[in-house]
Amino acid sequence: MKKVAVAVVLLSLSTAAVAWVAGAPSESDKYWPQWRGPSANGVASQSNPPLEWSETRNIQWKVAIPGKGYSTPIIWRDTIFLLSAVPKGEKVGGRQALTDWQKSGEIFQGRSYVKGEWRQQFVLLALDRATGKKKWQRVLHEEIPHEGIHPTNTWASASPVTDGEKVWAFFGSRGLYCVDFEGNLLWKKDLGEMQTRNGWGEGASPALHGDVLVVVWDHEGESFIVAFNKNSGKELWRQPRDEPSTWFTPLIVEHGGQAQVITPGTNNIRSYDLLTGELIWKGPGMTLNAIPTPIYADGVVYLTSGFRGNALYAVRLDKARGDITGTDAIVWEHHRDTPYVPSPLLYDGTLYFTKHLRGILTAFDVATGKPRFGPVRLPGVSMIYASPVGAAGRVYITSREGKVLVLKHGAELNVLATNELDDDFDASPAIVGDEIYLRGHKFLYRISQD
Repeated sequence: MKKVAVAVVLLSLSTAAVAWVAGAPSESDKYWPQWRGPSANGVASQSNPPLEWSETRNIQWKVAIPGKGYSTPIIWRDTIFLLSAVPKGEKVGGRQALTDWQKSGEIFQGRSYVKGEWRQQFVLLALDRATGKKKWQRVLHEEIPHEGIHPTNTWASASPVTDGEKVWAFFGSRGLYCVDFEGNLLWKKDLGEMQTRNGWGEGASPALHGDVLVVVWDHEGESFIVAFNKNSGKELWRQPRDEPSTWFTPLIVEHGGQAQVITPGTNNIRSYDLLTGELIWKGPGMTLNAIPTPIYADGVVYLTSGFRGNALYAVRLDKARGDITGTDAIVWEHHRDTPYVPSPLLYDGTLYFTKHLRGILTAFDVATGKPRFGPVRLPGVSMIYASPVGAAGRVYITSREGKVLVLKHGAELNVLATNELDDDFDASPAIVGDEIYLRGHKFLYRISQD
């Protein structure tokens, strides 16, 4: 999700999500059940993770993860779930008809397109939260991918989602799977094969609300959004979408007694009725390669994107019906320095977002639509794919190069600590209790006070 060319890593994009965005506190508030945390805004309101750490300090455990994936871990009680794609056997040659630039072109920092030339096992892992030891590993599918990936993406960049009883794992073209906490497969769905822009791969996560699971399938073919019953896998509705490839995770919110599925898009931003799939409203489009997940608070949804352009729209749901383009349903908008891959963080009335893939931060007062500070360069940070998270009055920003800056939440840039580990990071952090979990390219870390 990523850069210059890619977008995809969405990775970290990318990635997930269940959306317990409104309502009374529930058990899910204690954990990290989806891509952007318990309230789908990147905040762990009940947590107090460490301010400082290193390879020799405040690391409770670090474990190697098989294969490769930028799936953010999700956590429920004593179990951590994450996805990975594990190569199996020798190189056998891919099924994709490659273009010239895919065969030999250097498309990102001197690295070439990654061809789908190895058989991959698509796995869901369950780890013990206290020790990091593997509880079980379930191979959900095995095949040679029909497309390759951008060099900064993986074949397992979407994040799973849980309701505390079941886990839903989405591998895009490799299927959607429902698994219980013991690793037993309950149902699966094959949605076809995506043809992503430039063959950069996939990364969007599913969204869960109540008994409904929603998947967005935007690609270079016939795009659609589809909803399933989470328990049976029965398809509830499906709507076509006039959209090219995107990598965002949809946001589900309850507002005015109605559950809405909020989706960005290059051509239009849209909201669908969760129960029927009917379009509630639509508005202006974002940029190409829409990746960041929308955020909701106090009746307003914030949508961002930042590839080959910049877009940030604040939409008041009370006024959003039909075509909202040019209406006062769009409370304010901003068209500079918006994020490409990372999703923004909404923390106590402040919207934090980074510029494109760079270590440049802006903070907006969402009530006024005016900047509190920025854009300002983050010291020692070059590139960012992971989305920022917030807890205990602090903002945690993870760079690709292994650094995590801890900022004081407030009206100016105030760096409290700079932490560095011996790994590279594209997956977004997860926070539970007084612990922060970082998934690197090689290891998963549990960080908490010694």
